[in-house]
Amino acid sequence: MNVKLVNQSLASIDADLTLEFITPQQFINHPQKEILRMAGFKAEQEQFCTLHEQRLMVCGMSEMSDELFRSTMAKAITSIMSYGYKSLKLSLCGESHFKALVEGVVLGSHRCDEYKSEPKPTTLKEVIFSHDDSDNKDLHKLLNQTLIIAKATNYVRNLVNQTPYDMTPQGVAVTAESLAKSNNLKCTILDVNGLQEEKMEAMIAVGRASINPPRLIHLSYKPKNPKKVITLVGKGLTYDSGGLSLKAAASMVTMKMDKAGGCAVMGIIKAVSELGLDIEVHAFVGAVENMIGGNAYKPDDILRAKNGKTIEVRNTDAEGRLVLADVLGYAQEKVKSDYIFDYATLTGACMVALGPYTTGVMGHNEELKQSWISASEASGEYSGILPFNRHLKKLIKSEIADVCNVSSKPYGGAITAALFLDNFIDEDMKQKWIHFDIAGSAYTESAWDVHTYGGTGAGVRMTLEWLLKLCKEGQY
Repeated sequence: MNVKLVNQSLASIDADLTLEFITPQQFINHPQKEILRMAGFKAEQEQFCTLHEQRLMVCGMSEMSDELFRSTMAKAITSIMSYGYKSLKLSLCGESHFKALVEGVVLGSHRCDEYKSEPKPTTLKEVIFSHDDSDNKDLHKLLNQTLIIAKATNYVRNLVNQTPYDMTPQGVAVTAESLAKSNNLKCTILDVNGLQEEKMEAMIAVGRASINPPRLIHLSYKPKNPKKVITLVGKGLTYDSGGLSLKAAASMVTMKMDKAGGCAVMGIIKAVSELGLDIEVHAFVGAVENMIGGNAYKPDDILRAKNGKTIEVRNTDAEGRLVLADVLGYAQEKVKSDYIFDYATLTGACMVALGPYTTGVMGHNEELKQSWISASEASGEYSGILPFNRHLKKLIKSEIADVCNVSSKPYGGAITAALFLDNFIDEDMKQKWIHFDIAGSAYTESAWDVHTYGGTGAGVRMTLEWLLKLCKEGQY
């Protein structure tokens, strides 16, 4: 869908439909007040009324905020796509809300219909924003930046929505190679032999029972004289059966989303390269399929991770952290970075703690965590901090290995999973590391906010918000 900004009054723009946002206060003096009232319109939040004979859609707004503009625009564009209009026009509603409206258009127009034999068609091809300042280059720059970020989010959504049959670990590797080629990135891929050479026993064990062998993917973006070096690590479980600690049947549905962390870091580096940011970014993905079989890894196994630490396996469904343990070790060995961030659909416990819409933020550096909360709010994503403490760390103590892969008690599961990962963060990176648990925020089976069915692209917008500020200010 083409989104553009033109230097014309709204009335002079030729488009099939006009979109207008109205608060209850504005509704009092609206020229179409009586007709709208007869249609039952009261200007309530996200209440829509379309006057087709006048080619006008009005949307109710309880207040003028970015969050409400973003979600209302998304719902409006979804409705308009079901009509027969080819073009839509609207005003900026103030320059401060322009970004939110553009995000609403791009994210709200996304559809998960790749596997339908007859995808629902739409005639809507163009959305035109009216602005009366032709010299405002900042607005055009903001439009381009917002489109890149929103489209990268949709790119991630599409990857997450790929079925386990279509998106195997090898499929993730092929996708990464294609992304590298189109975006001028460097791509390195390790197969099982490469993983063995790197002594990544934990990652190999998780993928051992699958006919689709694991792949470790390293994408890198290296501009000249970068201000900072950033490492991103993503959990890429293309499917998770739970292994021998088999999931219940109902819990296996949607497990294609267990690769969302890996997809997110690919989307982030895609956007970084297209924005031309002056920071060096490395994206690592541990692409693995956790299945059952005669050679599956087992509860009671002791695995040795890349950094030499040993892990007692007590539950094979706590596999993502085993993969991340090795990928984090590999990433730190290969790249000396200023910050390292990992993204993973790691624990159902995070959803219990924060609900299904919110990303858990964990780490040792309080100031760094707060900077991510601010970036999350500015981007339109939800996040919340889950605090570490020394007592929870005792719950993953093992009597026969260095650490156990699950807690001894069913409490604080998201935090104990992050504390497990902490064992594989080098001492000099402890204060530069953040773990994002996107188990709840990465996938949805019912539309909410700007999210349609399926993958949400969790982590992409907030990370790019954080990186853009880093480029602007040079440090946190």
